[in-house]
Amino acid sequence: MTKKQRSYNMSRIRGKNTKPEELIRKYLFAQGYRYRKNDKRYPGKPDIVLPKYHTIVLVHGCFWHQHPGCKAARIPETNRGFWADKFEKNVRRDKAEKQQLEDMGWHVIVVWECELSNKEKREERLAALVEEIEECHRF
Repeated sequence: MTKKQRSYNMSRIRGKNTKPEELIRKYLFAQGYRYRKNDKRYPGKPDIVLPKYHTIVLVHGCFWHQHPGCKAARIPETNRGFWADKFEKNVRRDKAEKQQLEDMGWHVIVVWECELSNKEKREERLAALVEEIEECHRF
């Protein structure tokens, strides 16, 4: 891949309203949940905020957030030093933001992109997500 092609590909990657986020939001809305999206009042502008349930759902891409054990969480061959540093900072920031949210009293649920990749896994994960939200609400 040329430098120009890679630059173009990277410019097409969105920071919010990604397909996995939209999929989860549509599912939650269909189940009767109401939420705020990318709320700037909270650390990291979480993807989905469910105020009634005092729960936040973070939708992480396996590549950008380096999902442990996932084949998509690899470091590109070119410019490895840059990418390793970038991913390390992303992981550290994710951990710090999650801790801040929990310290504020929020229940934080992380959904990984690979958990939504095929239909069977997606249905299981979305059902489990609803269970997690309900369980957080009980306490």
